[in-house]
Amino acid sequence: MLLTWIAEVADEPLVLEPADRQMELDTNTWWLSAAEGDRESLSVSEVVAAFERTAAAIRGRVRELGFAGVATFYVWHDEQAGQLRCSTGSVAPDALPFGGNYAACDDLRPVVEGFLADSEPESDPFPVWVYSVGTSR
Repeated sequence: MLLTWIAEVADEPLVLEPADRQMELDTNTWWLSAAEGDRESLSVSEVVAAFERTAAAIRGRVRELGFAGVATFYVWHDEQAGQLRCSTGSVAPDALPFGGNYAACDDLRPVVEGFLADSEPESDPFPVWVYSVGTSR
């Protein structure tokens, strides 16, 4: 189920409006939980590949929209909720809307490993996988 939900994110409504970051967050943020058995049956590489396909599809959609600017698709593990979360915003990787310390990274594996292991190490800063989907970097 999780792989299907990740794929569906690419087809959900997408808003890129730098003047209204709250609207972007409300529209473009997704909470993904593991269905029963997903944590045991899925591999890290399967989940990483699903997110990479979704990010590439979102990049294509951003270009089709004609959005000219910086935009980032990002994924993190909300350890307290036991969920993977992802969002797209018209922000650079170093300006993501988190209240706490985070570390933008280009390797999604540690994020997915923590989720599949259902761990709560409360790392500070917590890792956030970032993928440029905008036309500017």
